[in-house]
Amino acid sequence: MVDNVGAATMDGSVIAAQRKRLPLSWLGVVPFFVFALLFLILPTVDLMIGAFQTSTGEFTLQNIANLNQPSILSAYWISIQVSVASAVLGAIIGFFLAHAAVMGNLPNWIRPTLTTFSGVASNFAGVPLAFAFIATLGRTGLVTTLLSTYAGFNLYSTGFNILSFWGLTITYLYFQIPLMVLILMPALDGLKKEWREAASILGATKLQFWTHVAFPVLWPSLLGATMLLFANAFGAIATAYALTGSSLNIVPILLYAQIRGDVLHDPNLGYALALGMILITAISNITYIWLRARSDRWLR
Repeated sequence: MVDNVGAATMDGSVIAAQRKRLPLSWLGVVPFFVFALLFLILPTVDLMIGAFQTSTGEFTLQNIANLNQPSILSAYWISIQVSVASAVLGAIIGFFLAHAAVMGNLPNWIRPTLTTFSGVASNFAGVPLAFAFIATLGRTGLVTTLLSTYAGFNLYSTGFNILSFWGLTITYLYFQIPLMVLILMPALDGLKKEWREAASILGATKLQFWTHVAFPVLWPSLLGATMLLFANAFGAIATAYALTGSSLNIVPILLYAQIRGDVLHDPNLGYALALGMILITAISNITYIWLRARSDRWLR
């Protein structure tokens, strides 16, 4: 009896000690939370406060009111157009690539090769990407020269310019398409073979299967991934600045000019510009998370 009481007391002490002790597994995520606090949360809070301050630190709404300038509204509109164009084109091309790799009965080495390339290309941006496209599609670029020399076709006579809207959109596609591939592959893997077999047994064609079964299940993933691509393009600055400089009036370049420039130097207006970008990208990301949650319920 005494032994049982002692054992129970010891077990109770061990349980109490375990409850007080912080699980060591939490130590693995501490660097993430510290990084997010220092480089995401605190700068965002400082930016939001600065958007409602004057240069002397007084409260004002003038920075928000100044966003109603034609040049700023035009910059937002061009940024939205570039983001929509690159997101939609990236989603369409990325979907067909992912479908071919997952469900296209291609050789086994295609999928891991495509996945590896997509993982690298989706993070390739900035000055190296801009230089690569100038060297490829610039006025004296490799592809431009080959087309002119061997096909007698002058690409720039059609009105194309690598420093223009479509030039930037095509450049963005280099990392938008691989990102779409990486997002959609798990969703396509989630389409159960039983659904295709049942549709085939019932006499449904491939088109009927996709229109009545696959796309209704996949549309949250497709639309959510497109929203994520939109946010990814809307916030990109390094590639756009290195490629077009100030020749294309988009919000990230205008924001850079307001904060770091010598002529348009108004940091608090730059904070207001960034606040508008945060709101737009936040809406896109929240929509993506909501749609992804809906898709996951079907694909479990």
